[in-house]
Amino acid sequence: MSSTTPDETMPCPCGLGTPYAACCGPIHEGKPAPTAAQLMRSRYSAFALGQSDYLLSSWHASTRPAELELDEDTRWLRLIIDASDQGGPFDTVGTVTFTAIGRTPAGRFEQRERSNFVRDGGNWFYVDGIEPA
Repeated sequence: MSSTTPDETMPCPCGLGTPYAACCGPIHEGKPAPTAAQLMRSRYSAFALGQSDYLLSSWHASTRPAELELDEDTRWLRLIIDASDQGGPFDTVGTVTFTAIGRTPAGRFEQRERSNFVRDGGNWFYVDGIEPA
């Protein structure tokens, strides 16, 4: 998937309703995410924009794959944060349960995941995720 450079005034793909330049844009450019939930939102936005380099850099080294190839046929439509536990500014671990809605040529789909995050060196990182029961 080719990376998309968003217009700074466009709404952020994460769905918070703020412009990309004031939401996930600064995190994509290297500003630390203040919470695990905000890192989750920035990762969703990176999927929506095809930013595989950011996805890899925000993945903890202990579980990060060597490479990541995004599906060019997937269009991400909406992110819903279902729950979060810990992952605040003073925590070292956190979980975020979310539903991401997308579309492929085969039709609409929903991806649910309970993602685990860790704060390492002052930055939040995605560790892994499972489908919630």
